[in-house]
Amino acid sequence: MTSPSSDPPRTLVLEAGRADLQYWRDLWRYRELFLILAWRDVAVRYKQTVIGLAWAFIRPFMTMVVFTVVFGKIAKLPTEGAAPYAVMVFAGLLPWTLFASILNDASTSIVGSFSLISKVYFPRLIVPLSTVLVAVIDFLVSLVILAGLMLWYGVVPGWQILLLPVFVMLTLVCSIGPALWAAAVLVKYRDFRFIVPFVTQIGLYISPVGFSGKIVPEQWSLLYSLNPMVGIIDGFRWCILGGSSPIDGPGFALGMGVIVVLLWWGIRSFRRSERAFADLI
Repeated sequence: MTSPSSDPPRTLVLEAGRADLQYWRDLWRYRELFLILAWRDVAVRYKQTVIGLAWAFIRPFMTMVVFTVVFGKIAKLPTEGAAPYAVMVFAGLLPWTLFASILNDASTSIVGSFSLISKVYFPRLIVPLSTVLVAVIDFLVSLVILAGLMLWYGVVPGWQILLLPVFVMLTLVCSIGPALWAAAVLVKYRDFRFIVPFVTQIGLYISPVGFSGKIVPEQWSLLYSLNPMVGIIDGFRWCILGGSSPIDGPGFALGMGVIVVLLWWGIRSFRRSERAFADLI
C-alpha cells in the first residue's frame, strides 16, 4: 500500500492572462444559460400584456407619425432625395429604437438578476448580452411596418438593401459598449437608472432620426459624426433609399472609430467591476 507521502508533488502554475482567457472560454461554455436568460426576457416582456407583441408595432409607428407631422409638415424640413418623409423617418427610427432598447434593458439587467448573481458563478457578461434578443425581436417586427410603408409609397430598394444586416450588426455593437458600462455603474449608483432613459430620449432628438442629417452644416458634420449613431442611421437610409441617401465617408469612418472605443471601454469597465457585483447588490 502506498503511503500518502509518496504522492508526486503538485505544481501550481501562474500564467499571466490565464484567468481572462478562461473567462472568455466560459462565455461559450455557458451559452445555454444565455439562451435561457434571453428567452426569459422575451417571456417577461410579453407575458400578461393586453396587446402583447402589437406594442412593438404601435410604438414605432406612432413615433414615426409624430416626427413626420412635426418635422415634415410643421417645420417643413427637407427629406432625402425624392423619398417620402415617412419612409425616411422610419428608416432612421429603426436603428435608433434598436440601440435605445438594448441600452435601457441591459443597463438594468444586472440589478434585475440579483438573486442569480449572488448565488451562482457564471460570466456576468451573459446577463446584459441576453437582453439583446428582445430588442432584436422588436426590430424584426418594425421591419414589417417599414416594408408596408415602402409598399404603400411605392419605394423599391436597390442592391444596397443586401447590406442592411451589416448595419444591424453595427447597431448591436454600438449599443453593447455603453450598455455594459451603464450596467456596471447602475449596480453601484442606483439613481443612474433614471439617467439612462433621459439620455436616450435626448439622443432621439439630436440624432438624425426625425430629420435628414444633410441639413447639418458641412463645417459641423465631422463633429456631429462623433455621435456613432449618425453614421449608422445614414447607413440604414442608404440601404433602404439607395442613391438618394449617400453615406458621408469621413463621418462614417469617424463614427466607426468611436464605436470601437466605446466597445473597449464598456467591456473594460464591466470586467473591472463585476467581481464586486454580488457584494454591492
